Amino acid sequence: MNLKQVKEIAKEKGVKVGNMKKEEIIRAIQRAEGNFDCFGTAIAGICDQSGCLWWNDCLK
Repeated sequence: MNLKQVKEIAKEKGVKVGNMKKEEIIRAIQRAEGNFDCFGTAIAGICDQSGCLWWNDCLK
């Protein structure tokens, strides 16, 4: 997902992005949704949250 798409989702969720990087925006969206803000923190590429919107980008 590109940065523009991520920013659009953030806007829909009421997340103000300011100068945040893509990873920071995604974590803020995760928090706004009531989820773990775990984007990009998978150890050894292992993540059990396969239903997550960010799963593919996260494990790249």
